[in-house]
Amino acid sequence: IGLGTWKSDPGKVGEAVTYALGEAGYKHVDCAWIYGNEKEIGQAFKDVFSNGSLKRDDVFVTSKLWNSFHAKHSVAKACKDTLADLKLDYLDLYLIHWGIATPFGEKEPMGDDGVLITDAVPIRETWEAMQELVKAGLVKAIGVSNFTTPMILDLLTYAAIPPAVNQIEVHPYLQQAGLIEFCRRKNIAVTAYSPLGRPGAEPARPFLRNRGGERLINDAVIVEIAGRHKKTSAQVLLKWGVQRGTIVIPKSVTPSRIKENIDIFEFELSKDEMQNIAGLEIPERLVNPIEWWGIPYFD
Repeated sequence: IGLGTWKSDPGKVGEAVTYALGEAGYKHVDCAWIYGNEKEIGQAFKDVFSNGSLKRDDVFVTSKLWNSFHAKHSVAKACKDTLADLKLDYLDLYLIHWGIATPFGEKEPMGDDGVLITDAVPIRETWEAMQELVKAGLVKAIGVSNFTTPMILDLLTYAAIPPAVNQIEVHPYLQQAGLIEFCRRKNIAVTAYSPLGRPGAEPARPFLRNRGGERLINDAVIVEIAGRHKKTSAQVLLKWGVQRGTIVIPKSVTPSRIKENIDIFEFELSKDEMQNIAGLEIPERLVNPIEWWGIPYFD
């Protein structure tokens, strides 16, 4: 289990990281340049590592290369900027955030037609630059995020260093069993983001309302299983992800929930419970670029 930091509130994310590492027992923090909070997280790392409670090598830190830095000459600088913000000498894992390039210097440039402006930078160019980061000692491992099976197959035709991880959206409403099995066959670990189905996400998706609520944690099947184990719905969802062999990175800035999210290792979901949860698949994405970039990325 890692601590996710996407959409963590400024002024709170540093305290969340400090608590997760110093009090709650986390050893993995998931970051990204585009989240806009790496400087605050970096100060938390500095404080935790300087007070002697943890050493740098005790914590696994992930960050991600943004779309506007895919060109060969931009990759190393982007990584070094992230390292400077996080106050670290190296990353344990660096991911290509999306398999799509945009012009340098703009976070999400949109055309007059409401569609993201892309740049002609092949993934091969980006990946070869990522491999140089490993050789330079700036990162220990490299991987991808939001990559589909065909994208990974293409990457593996030329990768001298294969991706260690594919970070993708995974929860009971979007289980991605085929992609997860494919990654396993290729020795690629899977990190599940939004493992709680983005609770509190606005606006609520119609398909969630049709399931009887506006949040995955309110699903009757999950609630019933949680009651049986005397656990919360969130703990059941995270346990489901871990029992499937994925890495889960729930986000929270609330100490009680940060602690609750990692307290899942003293119970097991039965085979029947796992099958009942498997029956919840819709499938439906909660994170889909067509909604904000106008690009059918996953089609």
